[in-house]
Amino acid sequence: MLVLQIPVADTAAALATNTQEFDSLSVIDLAIKGGWIMAVLAVLSVIAVYILIERWLTLRKADREEKYFMNEIKEHIHHSRLKEAATLCKRQDSPSARMIEKGISRLGKPLHDIHAAIENVGNLEVGRLEKNLNGLATIAGAAPMIGFLGTVIGMVTAFFDMSKAGNNLDVQTLSSGIYLALVTTVGGLIVGIIAYVGYNFLVGRIDRIIFKLEARTTEFLDLLNEPMA
Repeated sequence: MLVLQIPVADTAAALATNTQEFDSLSVIDLAIKGGWIMAVLAVLSVIAVYILIERWLTLRKADREEKYFMNEIKEHIHHSRLKEAATLCKRQDSPSARMIEKGISRLGKPLHDIHAAIENVGNLEVGRLEKNLNGLATIAGAAPMIGFLGTVIGMVTAFFDMSKAGNNLDVQTLSSGIYLALVTTVGGLIVGIIAYVGYNFLVGRIDRIIFKLEARTTEFLDLLNEPMA
């Protein structure tokens, strides 16, 4: 019985030790072990999340539009109530409303000039919608590369330690460099994936808004060709 109890006790102690070591591993430990590479990735992740939230809120606001907005614009223009139509556009405060407001301010001029004025405002609005997207795309591509840079540095460190250890090579000697290599790779991929998915999500929302702007422009120009009351 004694022979059987000793291995069980040793096994339980080993399992308890391994559990304690596993529980002690945290995100902070990983970040510290990753060194300056992880600090750079942390800064990039904060920037990416900020751009995602800020752009999402902006696009959600830009995509809002009153249900009967165009019907009211049509009613005002047909009855030559241009001031009321312009006031309605200002109250709406959306890219499409600002485009239509510019068109209303050009009424009386040739249709080509009205279209050009609306198109210029539309280009400005699209530029505002796409603000900071290039930065997000850059983070999506640069974060994994920075992580791989940490991988290379970690492997170089590991082989350097191996060369110094000589015949006294052990696992502890290699663990630091390999740990750095793996941690930075994971960090870079996580930041890159978040930025990449967020970028494509925002681009999809912008494409939908641009389609709506084009539809509103066409609807407004068709409205001008209708007979006035």
